[in-house]
Amino acid sequence: MKLPWQKDSKSDGSSVFENKNSQTNEVDASSLESSETEGNLPKGYTPPKGRPTPKRDEQEIARGVKRDPRGVSSAQLAQNRKKLKASMSKEEWKQYKQQEREQRREQNRVTQERMAAGDERYLMPRDKGEVRAFVRDWVDSRRFINEWAMPAALVMLLIMFLGTVAPSFANISSIVAMVFIVVLLVEGIYLGRSSNKAVRKAFPGTTEAGVSLGFYAYSRATQPYKWRTPRPRVKR
Repeated sequence: MKLPWQKDSKSDGSSVFENKNSQTNEVDASSLESSETEGNLPKGYTPPKGRPTPKRDEQEIARGVKRDPRGVSSAQLAQNRKKLKASMSKEEWKQYKQQEREQRREQNRVTQERMAAGDERYLMPRDKGEVRAFVRDWVDSRRFINEWAMPAALVMLLIMFLGTVAPSFANISSIVAMVFIVVLLVEGIYLGRSSNKAVRKAFPGTTEAGVSLGFYAYSRATQPYKWRTPRPRVKR
């Protein structure tokens, strides 16, 4: 006997089955539509990102790899200079070029002076940074035999010319020169290792220490003290 509040199990099962069938049909229909849409799309199609893709030229110009075409090119500068020359007399053009040369010399003088003073804005890329400044001070505060490398090279060149006149003297001088070169190489290795050790101690987290930094210290040490650029800031 079935009570009034009880539902028929058959009807319930059929309703559930109908719901499942309807959901399955909807899924099949949506998948069929998506498959039909994908079939109509060309090969290699990618859905839109919602924003325009930046062009390669724009990315290279932003990174500084490529010159901005909207700027003034060298050909345009030359053309503008020709127009300027045509608008002036011969004397005015001479005065204009003289002023250009004077401005260029003054600019070079200021650049060299600021570079010798150690101004970061005018330094070459290899000289920038507090680590490189520390290495320069470390080298400038010490004396090295490599400072005599350039004068020794001039002396050896002179000995080569004198070898035809005094062969025995040239042979002895060449042996001395070879010994001097070996001493320079040994000191260069010691200088590079010591400078790297000092940098790691002063800057524990630096990544600049290595062969390049050691060679930088060595090249600094091979220059005479008063000829070094940037100018030495410390005394020996």
